[in-house]
Amino acid sequence: MKNVFNQNDTADFISRINKLTPTSKPSWGKMNVEQMLAHCNVTYEMVYDDIHPKPNVFKKFFLKLLVKNIVINEKPYKKNSQTAAEFIIKDSKKFESEKKRLIDYIIKTQQLGKNHFEGKESHSFGVLTSIEWNNMFSKHLDHHLTQFGV
Repeated sequence: MKNVFNQNDTADFISRINKLTPTSKPSWGKMNVEQMLAHCNVTYEMVYDDIHPKPNVFKKFFLKLLVKNIVINEKPYKKNSQTAAEFIIKDSKKFESEKKRLIDYIIKTQQLGKNHFEGKESHSFGVLTSIEWNNMFSKHLDHHLTQFGV
């Protein structure tokens, strides 16, 4: 698994993103490329921007119990895996804008480094280790970049 805190691995993710075009098509799933980029941005918005409501106690308990391990382990996501409602992008987005936001988030995460994320609380899963943060970021990016053939 790539390490989002490593400059070379970050450069690899960015290189893959830069291979996307507005006409890139998915190998599976319903999202177009702009929606996929916006979908990937949601993970970072939950870390850096206060625009998504935090789950209530019941939902957070459910997420920690049933979803957390799927998200933070190293096992790749299956094709057409179900996603949380917060991550579903239905409206149209601008390719270049979403692409730039994603690259900026990836760079910010790498620059902040693993020490910043060690013991940091997740929006939905409680306190995570830097390894769990890395797994969450890395496998989500890899899943969707692979979905679009890059």
